[in-house]
Amino acid sequence: MASTLCCRASLLVSSNATRRRFHLVASFSTLSSSSSSSSYLKTGCVQSLPFVRLLRSKFSIRAPDKTVPAVKMEASSNNVPSIVVYVTVPNRDAGRKLADSIVKEKLAACVNIVPGVESVYEWEGKVNRDPEELLIIKTRQSLLPALTEHVKANHEYDVPEVIALPIGGGSVEYLEWLKNSTRE
Repeated sequence: MASTLCCRASLLVSSNATRRRFHLVASFSTLSSSSSSSSYLKTGCVQSLPFVRLLRSKFSIRAPDKTVPAVKMEASSNNVPSIVVYVTVPNRDAGRKLADSIVKEKLAACVNIVPGVESVYEWEGKVNRDPEELLIIKTRQSLLPALTEHVKANHEYDVPEVIALPIGGGSVEYLEWLKNSTRE
């Protein structure tokens, strides 16, 4: 008994002047292994069909290599070791107040406020689920101790989240701006 699976894939091919849309319609039948010894019929996998290789060679889209030059995070005249710090806050007002004070004190170059975070955590022996906002703070690695103290002093939680992750590289211009927008 055969079953048929039909697939329709759209491929967009870009050129400088025009975009063309090709439709590739493929179907294959999965037959029982007793009716044929071919491996593609046994597996029922469209990837193993003999014409797939031909279609890939004719219709595959290969994106040009557009790698973004990155800077390795070593201290130099152009950049400094930098980090991203996560801090959660209970609401938008608390987040704005804390973000403003962090940037004003030049403890960070930028703070993103991400709404709609739901945190699940254990506190005092009970599992809690609370809506929160997430602050994503970009700063120098050397400012982490001062930033942590600032968060503790200005946060309403007894134990605020302060988690730092290293920035391994990125836009040279952004990292230079980060350096120039923070205190030493």
